[in-house]
Order: sequence, then structure tokens, then C-alpha cells
Amino acid sequence: MTGVPCMLMRGGTSKGAYFLAGDLPADPAARDDLLLRIMGTPDPRQLDGLGGAHPVTSKVAVVSAASEPGHDVDYLFLQLGVAEATVSARQTCGNLLAGVGQFAVERGLVPAGGERTTVRVRLLNTGTVAVATFPTPGGEVDYRGGTAVSGVPGTAAPVELEFTGTAGSVCGSLLPTGHVRDDVGGIAVSCVDNGMPVVVARAADLGVTGHEPAAELAADTALAGRIDALRTEAGKLMGLGDVGASSVPKTTLVAAPRDGGAICTRTFIPVEPHPSIGVLGAVSVVTALLLDGAAGQDLLVAPPAGEPFEVEHASGKLAVRIELDTTVTPPRVRRSTVFRTARKLFDGTVFPRP
Repeated sequence: MTGVPCMLMRGGTSKGAYFLAGDLPADPAARDDLLLRIMGTPDPRQLDGLGGAHPVTSKVAVVSAASEPGHDVDYLFLQLGVAEATVSARQTCGNLLAGVGQFAVERGLVPAGGERTTVRVRLLNTGTVAVATFPTPGGEVDYRGGTAVSGVPGTAAPVELEFTGTAGSVCGSLLPTGHVRDDVGGIAVSCVDNGMPVVVARAADLGVTGHEPAAELAADTALAGRIDALRTEAGKLMGLGDVGASSVPKTTLVAAPRDGGAICTRTFIPVEPHPSIGVLGAVSVVTALLLDGAAGQDLLVAPPAGEPFEVEHASGKLAVRIELDTTVTPPRVRRSTVFRTARKLFDGTVFPRP
């Protein structure tokens, strides 16, 4: 039982275990088995592992030196089940991405670049590249700062994440169904993939306000059934096939904003309410609502020129900037930018369950 080198980090509103690829088995099946034992899956409490008994705290980032020119490091995201022994690479995670650059510097994969360091990260799940910029005064990663992220206690150093080429990165196109708006079981939806496959629907059409606390939504078993049926059918239309055992597409219900934001959201992964909203999930939702005829577009409140879209969620807001060219068909996403924070929680050796 020599253990495995591991860094536990909070990235955005998620928490995950970060590993160098070379410290894990090269065989995917052996790697996944090891990670399940490290995270304590399957167990609703993940009592015998690092997992936090929720999908947003049962995540893994596998990082390695760049395998080809044009970027600095490769990042593979793995979503581990909690009660079910599943490991999925069908999606990426923009929240854990917020800590990948810092982890790369800490592990010596990338040198610090002065007061601020920029790391080009290839997202292996989607084949796209994101650019992360964060403070490194004196050549060392500094996690301290005054930036607050809704849903995260306290403040930390800002991490700028810029995405390009994310449109269609999972499904093959920005509009996987070929339409801005579809009818799924009598519900108007917009299915968009701008880095994360998302099914957007008006909350009122699912029988809720869209302003409920996450705990109240989690207790609504009838709603969970409707969400599951909606995303299962939408997944087929999006070319994802049978998504019964997958965490994508995610479903986001939208409602009129209540706290000065652009839109109010409640997201499900896959049927459990998200305590906030994922980074690329928020990017895809705003992208969808910027398209004429999208489901829920009339609920969007555009911010003043030059200001980001503040996406309200169950624990606060997330600011998103989208540059979208709607003069072409289909519309083209130029770039998307969000600000997150990350913090190193633990660095050492983790011992997997036998």
C-alpha cells in the first residue's frame, strides 16, 4: 500500500482529486477501478474515500504534459458516480479546469510566468483548448485573493478562463438537433452544445417556478421523473444515443431573474439538482438564450453593453461573456469567458480502498 500522489482542490463550485497521468495506470479499466476505490464509490456517503457524497465533489482531473504542440498541458476530466460504480469521460468540467493550470505549475509541468501565468489547456474530453490565467507572484501559485464565487465560502485569487472552439465539442455542432427549438413530449426545449450538451426549458413548463431551493427540487420525485424523461428523449435527438447511464446532457430550467441578473437557472446532473451551475453549462445556457426563437429566450434580461451576463443559480450568480456571430447560419461562437477561483486543499498521498 504505497498510495498514489494526489492533490485535492476546490475548483469553482466543485471539488476534485487531481492526478498526474503518470501516477495512474495507463489502462483505462485499471485506472477507473483505482479511482473508484480512491473516491469511495459505490457508496451514497463515499465514507471510505475522498468523495463528498455528491456529483460535484466526486470528480477527478488527470493532467499530463502536452501530447502535441499548441498547448501546455492535457486535461482529462472524469465524473465518478456516488452510489453507482460509474466513471464517465463523456463531458468535461469547467469548474475543475479552474485548478488545472495551478496544479500544472505546482507539479513542474509548466514554469510560472512572472506575476501572472497563462496556461493553455487541451480538454481531452472535447478536443478543445482553454486558456487559464492566474496569479503567480514571485514565481509561486498564490491562491489568496479577493474574488468571491457564489456558492463558495470566502474569497480567493481570480482565475480567468477563456474558451474558443467549444461549439459542438461534444455533439458535433452548436445545435445538435439542427433546430434552435424542438418539442420533446410537449415541452419546448433548446438543445445546445457550447462545450457542454444542455437541454434548456422553461421551468414553468415542468410545473415549477425555477426559483425553488435545490433541496426542495431534490425532494420532488415527480419532477425528477419528468427531467429524466425529457433528457433521455433529448439525448437521442442530440445524437448522444442512450444517455440513461450518462450525466449528459444536463437539463437547465430557466425562469425570469429575481436578483438583478440576466436569467435564473436550476440545473440537474442528471436528475439531481446542481447546487449552483457548471461553468460550461452556464456558457451553453446563455448561448442558447441568445438565439432567436430559443425556449425561454423571452425571459432573458440583456445586461448593459459590455457587461457580462449574470446567470442566477441556486446559490448565487455566475458571470459569463459570450461573443456570438448571429450573421451566419448556423451562428458562430467566437469566444466565451468566465472568472472562477480555485484553492489547494491537500497535497500528499491517497490510499485507495483494497
